[in-house]
Amino acid sequence: MVVFETSLGEFMLEFFPEEAPISVENFLGYVDEGFFDGTVFHRVIPGFMIQGGGFDEEMNQKSTHDQIKNEAENGLKNERGSLSMARTAEVDSATSQFFINLKDNEFLDHGSRDFGYAVFAKISEGIEVVDEIAKVPTGNHGMHQDVPVEAVVVKSARRVEE
Repeated sequence: MVVFETSLGEFMLEFFPEEAPISVENFLGYVDEGFFDGTVFHRVIPGFMIQGGGFDEEMNQKSTHDQIKNEAENGLKNERGSLSMARTAEVDSATSQFFINLKDNEFLDHGSRDFGYAVFAKISEGIEVVDEIAKVPTGNHGMHQDVPVEAVVVKSARRVEE
């Protein structure tokens, strides 16, 4: 399990290593390196999802490890509270960025409209913190849209005993 301590509170993650071994190993590697500490939720769309894992408070993109294989065909669904790997239009392009589904987003599942987005974890505690993040005012920041006006910062992301 991993605890994310944010400027708006804490939430805990539970992982699906059987269904998404590559994504889980990748994400936990970033956690162990302290990569997420000081990053922000840079894309917040109420009623859809919140995205983080790639930018610092000044909206500078962080350097990442290599892209990973998309495991969207693992049978897990983009349901409320699930975490998926964010990617570009290229199927196997995920690195460190992830999003948390604020509602069931079936259209992001494998085969719904394209290959889909790989679910690899879920919120096990603190969904109310995620809902608070979803309520923050947003605007544009350079070429980025839906950016919180006041940064929602990840103070730390660390493993904890189950």
